[in-house]
Amino acid sequence: GGGFDATKYETKRIWAKATDGTMVPISLVYKKDEFKKDGTNPLLLYAYGSYGSNVDPYFNRSVISLLDRGFVYAIAHIRGGQELGRKWFEDGRLLHKKNTFTDFVDCAQFLVNEKYTSKEKLFANGGSAGGMLMGAIINLRPDLFKGVLAEVPWMDVITDMFNPDLPLTTLEYDQWGDPNKKEYYDYMLSWSPYDNVKKVNYPAIFSTGGLNDTQVPYYSPAKWVARVRENNTGNNIVLFKCNMGAGHSGESGR
Repeated sequence: GGGFDATKYETKRIWAKATDGTMVPISLVYKKDEFKKDGTNPLLLYAYGSYGSNVDPYFNRSVISLLDRGFVYAIAHIRGGQELGRKWFEDGRLLHKKNTFTDFVDCAQFLVNEKYTSKEKLFANGGSAGGMLMGAIINLRPDLFKGVLAEVPWMDVITDMFNPDLPLTTLEYDQWGDPNKKEYYDYMLSWSPYDNVKKVNYPAIFSTGGLNDTQVPYYSPAKWVARVRENNTGNNIVLFKCNMGAGHSGESGR
């Protein structure tokens, strides 16, 4: 329906080698007559990578508009999800959480190396814990991305994990670690997006928050954006949009 013709598009499953040798699957799709494997196509790379939640490559009509304008759309099935079973989740939480972030960076670099896109045309997207991922990856490799879309991102990890009044915190100890234990505190502090903002040239950033969000308080992205702006050595735009009538999942969210 709607004039969509599946024969005009191509989907692929490719594998990127992570730093520790693990092969990480990437699902991607593009419009055949808009794609050249020479680095000239813009690419939007999406991932989540937490709670053992899988990102299945289903038909997403909002992506079609991008494909029709020459974008490649890709999903990085990074550790922290459960696409490759329980171990895939275990290898991306607690004291292995950094695998989630380095997997994404390794997938992104692979897509550049293989000429699916170039650093000048690579965009990253994630929401909630995937928004946290966005904060972590641009601290790791600010040079690799042209722009980042961080939707309701959880950025101030240490402060929030010390606040048992937030609805998720104590349930979250088995995801990120209990900050009251030094080993976990030190490890979380080493990757927390807010705490690792530094003086670098950050990519363009569009971050969102919801005023009534109980899961990621709106001040988490707001504080992070303020800190990025203070430390940003470049001129790329850093935007924050707070939806005054929304919770965590948009205007119908709880």
